[in-house]
Amino acid sequence: MRLTSSRQELASKLALVGRAASSKSTIQILSHVLVTAGPDGVELAATDMELSLRVPLEADVAEGGSVAIPRLAGDIVRTMSDGEVAVEHRANEGVTTVSGGRSSFSLNCMQAADFPELPGAADGGALTIPTANLVETAERVVKAASRDETRPVLTGVLVSHGPDGLTMVATDSYRLAVKRSSLEGTPAEVSEAIVPARALAELGRLAAATKADTTEIVIAGGQAQFRLGGVVLTTRLIDGQFPDHRQLIPDTFEHEVVFDRGELGAVLARIAVLAQRNSPVRLAFDEGKVTISTISEQVGEGREEIPIAFTGEPMDVGFNVEFLRAGVESIDGDEVRFGVISPLRPGLLSGTDDDYRYLLMPIRLNA
Repeated sequence: MRLTSSRQELASKLALVGRAASSKSTIQILSHVLVTAGPDGVELAATDMELSLRVPLEADVAEGGSVAIPRLAGDIVRTMSDGEVAVEHRANEGVTTVSGGRSSFSLNCMQAADFPELPGAADGGALTIPTANLVETAERVVKAASRDETRPVLTGVLVSHGPDGLTMVATDSYRLAVKRSSLEGTPAEVSEAIVPARALAELGRLAAATKADTTEIVIAGGQAQFRLGGVVLTTRLIDGQFPDHRQLIPDTFEHEVVFDRGELGAVLARIAVLAQRNSPVRLAFDEGKVTISTISEQVGEGREEIPIAFTGEPMDVGFNVEFLRAGVESIDGDEVRFGVISPLRPGLLSGTDDDYRYLLMPIRLNA
């Protein structure tokens, strides 16, 4: 196999596909990128057996073939001088040469025949969605997904598609994010699947790299496949019963106060500097104002007051400050609506004209 490509093209595509390669597996070849050159062009591929990526590479092919090269090849190419870079491998040899300008590297490689078989094109009807809508929806909910692998269902995002459009839901049991997007040509029946949050988080990077206007989604056979700009991302679905978000979000709230989103975010950012990992931020609601404060035994105490339209009995509610900040930052528009019931019931953040909801469990405060 011998091919040539521009340094920028090769480096960017190796970096993109390398995100699917494993950095922890004891199976060595999973830390490699499969390079396949043929009459139809060049494709780079990587997998960790849960998620796989196929990425096209613009290159001139002098001789076809395939080889699995180390993921760090992308770091090497990125540091080379601008110009053409050649990748060459002789069949059945254990070395691949990467050269360009005055640089030449001989990298230990593995045989393509030992690389795991990658998923092909998913069967089933493809749903075509504007990429910008898909990425925005995913980015605003994945932050609420759990990272605790002992509860695999919560490490995923419930993706639902039906008459109401596209809905994504994520929760780590402390917070819950729901985003609904209206789409054209939605089906009459609802289909649901739990997609790993990691896979959805990759969509933003793929969209930026490909600049694709639309993304095709196929969910079938226990996997989800996303196709955009020639790139194909395939991931296994997560089995299990996802919590019913409709039952978790209260229908009514005792109080709904409106904040300036920028002001609230800035106050929380300052207070977060003092808040320790397990120290809650206190929101003390009183007539016409809320006082946001925290206490750190090691550092000290901070408090800030924001005027709001609050009436009724004073109420103190505690939250995880980073979770609260994440919810505020996910709201579109200039205003944040904050629904509260009591110090022991969850609060709900939402925008004024946006189909996004962020439910947050409180933290019990010491008197």
